[in-house]
Amino acid sequence: MVVTKKQILIVNGPNLNLLGKREPEIYGHQTFEQYFEILRDKFEGLVDLHYFQSNHEGALIDKIHEVGFTFDGIVLNAGGLTHTSIALADAIAAVKTPTVEVHISNVHAREEYRHHSFLSKNCIGIIIGFGLRGYDFAIQTFL
Repeated sequence: MVVTKKQILIVNGPNLNLLGKREPEIYGHQTFEQYFEILRDKFEGLVDLHYFQSNHEGALIDKIHEVGFTFDGIVLNAGGLTHTSIALADAIAAVKTPTVEVHISNVHAREEYRHHSFLSKNCIGIIIGFGLRGYDFAIQTFL
């Protein structure tokens, strides 16, 4: 019997390319690329992890469309687009691949405009406020 590994895509939105530099008191000192290697090692043999980051809404939508009918899961941290992008919410709703929404910080302990997500209703779950470990928790939902 051949067992194929699950295909999971982690998508990070605007400004998350600055993890490790940007507001380390909120987001920590580790870059996402460093953490991604930890995740790949942890889930080796179980899943094929892929990573995509863009500061451009359309690129994020294009990537979701690209994998949204073939991958087993999407882990999405849309950054500030979470609170503004109906188009990104529509992209999640349009595909068959389930999506988990992730936020590094506790958005409900921050500015009021961060308390609403246009994405949440189209996701199978939300992980908020556990730092980079939230990505780990999200991946585990697909196992």
